[in-house]
Amino acid sequence: MHLRKEQEIEDPRNHSRETIETLRALLAGGARVLADPKRPNFYELEHGSEVFYIHLSPVSGNILLLATWSNDVAGATSQAA
Repeated sequence: MHLRKEQEIEDPRNHSRETIETLRALLAGGARVLADPKRPNFYELEHGSEVFYIHLSPVSGNILLLATWSNDVAGATSQAA
């Protein structure tokens, strides 16, 4: 997925500016996103141990940042090895 110049990242949950800029950089760089199989136009994007949950509006084309969380499975796997 690539962020186009005209696309806006909307943040109704008031994440930190750093979080928004990280997401913007990942999308601009063509980060791989995983589609939510239960919800059309919803995606997860992993970056290290952080996961972003986003919605791509089919109407406006804007990206809505809905949630972020720590991917503890990745950390647990690293520690187990």
